[in-house]
Order: sequence, then structure tokens, then C-alpha cells
Amino acid sequence: MKTRKYIFSRRIDAYFQAVYEAYKFVLQFWKESFRRPFHIRELVNQCFEIGVRALPLITLTGFIVGIVFTKQSRPSLENFGAQSWLPSLMGIAIIKALGPLVTGLICAGKVGSGIGAELGSMKVTEQIEAMEVSAVNPFKFLVITRVWATTLTIPVLVFYCSFVGLLGSSLNVWAVDSSSTLTFYQNAFSTITFVDLIESIVKSIVYGFTIGIVGSFKGYNATQGTRGVGKAANQAVVSAMFLIFIEEIVIVQIFRWIRFF
Repeated sequence: MKTRKYIFSRRIDAYFQAVYEAYKFVLQFWKESFRRPFHIRELVNQCFEIGVRALPLITLTGFIVGIVFTKQSRPSLENFGAQSWLPSLMGIAIIKALGPLVTGLICAGKVGSGIGAELGSMKVTEQIEAMEVSAVNPFKFLVITRVWATTLTIPVLVFYCSFVGLLGSSLNVWAVDSSSTLTFYQNAFSTITFVDLIESIVKSIVYGFTIGIVGSFKGYNATQGTRGVGKAANQAVVSAMFLIFIEEIVIVQIFRWIRFF
């Protein structure tokens, strides 16, 4: 019995210790972000790497999501004789919800794991310590550039995913109803408001920051050699996805209150 209590107590202590370490990591990020030197070239390089790394998968997934969601929604609308509302439904669903969420989850798995594994391997092979010896701040060069890169790049990927999703949806509507693509986009954006676009932008920025900071934190604090690298990559994906779902709920509720007032 005492052994179980001891193990439970150790787990509680480890949990709060991890929360404290994450808090210090985020605080250090904001402190270091606005101090010189600014590694602009590395930031641009990371933005390019993140975009190229995730673009093919986002293109394929967004296009398939648009087609499948349109096919699944059509029978329900036809039962009520409201199939003409299908483009508007697709516009709201893809731009407000599916675009940011699908992109965030894909990048959490593709980009987050890559950041965690890359920084984790540098940590266990003592490359980070070598940078400190050579008078380079590894936190600014490795962490800050990657977090800002995900924060800036993922909103662009979100709108690209939404565009590709609407393209897939428009092709499905054209194939079934023989309606023009221009009419589809006019109807799709007729119900989208400025607040809806702001909500999508806020989601994408928050998701990007979450993916970057979680992946960097897990990788930068990796231990236990090569085993720790795999563990850091796995934890980066799981933690980022979990936080994205929590943030989705919170942001949707906040903007619901904004619309109410």
C-alpha cells in the first residue's frame, strides 16, 4: 500500500515539475524573442522547410476532405430539399472548422514530430552544448526560429488547405449538379463573415504556436539517448494534438460569445 502511495506521489510530483518546466520554457521564449540577434535567415529557412514538408500531404488531405464531406452532406440536405445550400454549408464548414483543424492535426504529426526528433537528436548528441561553447545561443537559433516559423507558416497552410478543400467540393458539386464553379464560390462565401475569417486566423496562429513550442520543448529537453529522441517525437505529436482539440473548444466558445454580444 505504501509503495502504491509512493509511486502515485512521485507521478504527481513529476507532473507538476513538467508543468513548471514548460512554463519556464514558454517564458524564456517570449523573453528571448525580442532580443538581438535576430536569426532572420534561419527563420526564413525554417518557414520554407515547414511549408515544403507539409504541403503535399495537406494538398491531398484537403482535397479528399472537400470531396468526402460534400458527398456525406448531400443526402441529408436532399431529404429536406435544401441541396442548393450545399455550397454555403461547405464554405462555413471548411473555412471555419475543417481547414484549421485538419491543417493543425497534419502539421502536429508531420512538423511537430520533425521538430521534436531534430532537436532531440541534437540534444542527445551534445550538439546543443557545442553551440553554447561556440558563443551561439542555441535557444534563440533553434527554438525561437522554429516556433515563429510554425506560427507564421501554418496560417498560410490553413488558407491553402481551405482553398483546396473548397476546390474538391466544387468539383463534386459540378459533377453532380452541373453548376458552374463561379456560382459555387459565390454561394460558399455568401455566408462567411469577417468574424468567421478572424476566427480561422486566430485558430491557425494558436495552432502554429502550439505545434512549434511543444515540439521544441520536447526535443530540447530530450534525454536517454536515441530512445529519448523517439520518445520526444511521439510526445510532441500527442501533446500538440491534445492541446489543439482543447484550443478548438475554447476558441469556438470565445467567438460564440463575441457573436452573441
